[in-house]
Amino acid sequence: MMRFLSVLLFILFSQQSFAATLLVLGDSLSAGYQMPAEKSWPNLLAPEIKKNGHDLAVINASISGDTTGNGLARLPNLLKSHTPDYVLIELGANDGLRGFPPTTIRKNLTQMITQIETAGAIPLLMQIYVPPNYGKRYSEYFANLYPDLSQEFDIPLLPFFLEHIILKPEWMMEDGLHPKADAQPWIADYMADNIAPHLYQE
Repeated sequence: MMRFLSVLLFILFSQQSFAATLLVLGDSLSAGYQMPAEKSWPNLLAPEIKKNGHDLAVINASISGDTTGNGLARLPNLLKSHTPDYVLIELGANDGLRGFPPTTIRKNLTQMITQIETAGAIPLLMQIYVPPNYGKRYSEYFANLYPDLSQEFDIPLLPFFLEHIILKPEWMMEDGLHPKADAQPWIADYMADNIAPHLYQE
């Protein structure tokens, strides 16, 4: 019996040790705005990723209201504390809504990507858009930041899930900016399908 328990514990700890870690560094779109944290899509992601054949521990370090500058300031401690294998950057929406200069946003994202790679992790960048009422020039410049950085650093560019959610009014809060709790399982499934191809096979 003791031998069986020893073998079982060895298997369990071995599986845990080989599970990769994904750190989600985002804003209210990932933090679970006005809902229990456990209902946010990053907290539902691991089981969906497992369906794609990956064991992944997900750490949701997203904070509502965060800008790229906030994320950059918090990143060093997060990398040190969690030593993630992957870091998903879902930031920039608040910068855009506040009309921050695209050059500042680009600089912050560049520094985050560099820090992540220096720490030995793989950055994943999510495309972010701002509403067209900010002006065509600003909106296009902002949107192009993300594919440009993806190409420059040769890192994955993940689609902006809100594009799909916003087409379903029943899934959006009254502010027109944030997905409801009902939308979170769909987002987790959608993001799992888009993240899985960029994960190494264990």
